[in-house]
Amino acid sequence: MHAACAFLNTEGGWLIFGVTPKSLKIIGQEVTDKTKQEIAQAIAGLAPGVDMRPDYVDVPEYPGHQVIAMHFDGWVWGERPHTFHGCPYYKVESTTQIMPHDMYDERIRAFEPKTYSWEMRPACGVTFDDLNEKHIRGCIRMGVEGGRIPASALSAPISDTLSKWKLLKNGIPTNGAAMLFSNNVDEYDNFKIKMARFLGTDKNEFIDEMRVEGNFFDLLDAGLAFCFKHLNLSGKITNRSLQREERLEIPYKALREAIINSLCHRQWEKHNLMNSIAIYDDRVEIGNPGIFPSQITPENIKGPHDSYPYNVKMAEVLYRSMWLENWGSGARRIMEACEEQGVEEPTWRWDGGFVYVTFKRPGKNPNLSFASTDFQR
Repeated sequence: MHAACAFLNTEGGWLIFGVTPKSLKIIGQEVTDKTKQEIAQAIAGLAPGVDMRPDYVDVPEYPGHQVIAMHFDGWVWGERPHTFHGCPYYKVESTTQIMPHDMYDERIRAFEPKTYSWEMRPACGVTFDDLNEKHIRGCIRMGVEGGRIPASALSAPISDTLSKWKLLKNGIPTNGAAMLFSNNVDEYDNFKIKMARFLGTDKNEFIDEMRVEGNFFDLLDAGLAFCFKHLNLSGKITNRSLQREERLEIPYKALREAIINSLCHRQWEKHNLMNSIAIYDDRVEIGNPGIFPSQITPENIKGPHDSYPYNVKMAEVLYRSMWLENWGSGARRIMEACEEQGVEEPTWRWDGGFVYVTFKRPGKNPNLSFASTDFQR
């Protein structure tokens, strides 16, 4: 039943009784009423309950013996994960293992987002007056201009729009609203981003280090400003306009998208952890406390895939206001920005607690004129 639970939580599969393990010879077994009762009792240990009826197949070579075959359907995103006697199992290749807490929590959140989602809980110590009206109206305006928000929202009360975005609960801002728009972040120790410019390629010594607290837009601005401060800026004269064209060594669009994703998709319920930007001599690492969705890996994230946002309501607001694209296109657009500038595409990894995207800093290019190593915007 551990294997049955694992099938239910992964891609499905068959349990077949009556086949020798080494030679795979079909010999069947005796099946009595007691056998069927034991099977029924075992299946009853699965939760949620499974409507599964075993097949009993006669084995002609062994009169009186039958093969017992049970098929279990695979797991679908949005369904409740299965447990056997209270413990969830899943398949890793051909092995059956206990499901990690992070994976189980993610599936529970997808099954009952209103109950378990951090972003939809009422904010602690944040009132409607604490929300930044300028940021909210800016998002509405951008969404209207982009065709994702109706024009009527421009003249509607802000509270109406926030309610439609599911950012108010009985008139109280949710945690998602606080993260996106609140000027009051005193109750949130994790609404911070830590940034450092390290000397060399490790963390033994840093040149510059700072921490900034604030809402989504405060943290995004701080992260981009730090990148402008410590990354090389190149410039060239374009042939057509005879104007100087400046660009960062790592494309601004790619950095911006990576920081937005790190803030939007992180696990904000992990109060003791912070987003980070680490700049080394050879690379830039942008990290956030979180996990990859079960359908996404560091390898297939570069290919076409659907969107599985960890914070659904926050992602929806950022999508409607043109800050974020839908349909899982973030990684592709990051890579396209790098390709357009001739920069090596980044890599993604997960270390068990943080998701990282790493950009390699380009080497010296004789065709580019770098303004300075530390350019202050």
